[in-house]
Amino acid sequence: MADHWFEPIAEHLGRAYLRYSFTKGTVQEVDFLVETLGLEPGMRVLDVGCGPGRHSHELARRGIVVHGIDISRRFVDLSCDGAPPGATFERLDARALPFEGTFDVAMSLCQGAFGLLLKGADEDALVVAGMARALRPGGRVVLSAFNAYFAVRYHTDGVVFDADLGIDHERTEVRDEEGRAVEVDLHTNVYTPRELRLLLAAQGLRVDDVWSVDPGRYRRDTPTTESAELLVVATRP
Repeated sequence: MADHWFEPIAEHLGRAYLRYSFTKGTVQEVDFLVETLGLEPGMRVLDVGCGPGRHSHELARRGIVVHGIDISRRFVDLSCDGAPPGATFERLDARALPFEGTFDVAMSLCQGAFGLLLKGADEDALVVAGMARALRPGGRVVLSAFNAYFAVRYHTDGVVFDADLGIDHERTEVRDEEGRAVEVDLHTNVYTPRELRLLLAAQGLRVDDVWSVDPGRYRRDTPTTESAELLVVATRP
């Protein structure tokens, strides 16, 4: 039995996940994170909800030591396949991270873990708490989240928005590597910048920045209604 609603979807998608356009900006996103966080070879990064490992692989190619975790066994196996030196992976539930004071950076990008939990902010808080615990003092948390302002402004037919919980629900079609299609339910938590600041602060983190971003276009823009995602950078005191 799956521990998370996304596991059967990941099992079906497999490597086809990397065909989606939102995965094509990995190098730009990592360039931005390396510069913004001052990442250097030998530093340690925890990639929470790593998917097939695209960010972890790119960081490891730059000499950064990365440990990726994902609840999908299929994605963990894909991450391990051809992983560069310095990148390791294991199957873990992001709501119960076991790490203590080990990493320089803990990140969760592209709704890999944060934002994909059916109980909304309550369970996302567990993910953030585990990421905060995993950091050494002075370490940084980086996470992306869907922008609630964008989701509401550009609400589309077929998407049901739960205004109470802040969750988008969509029935859509996904295809595997052979092109076989299945219909699936997607659930995504959406946030305002203020909600993100409060959520991270409640876990003892100092929020440094919240920016408007899009996949493959990470930048230091003030939050607006026009970007699909928000990127948060915070520090463990």
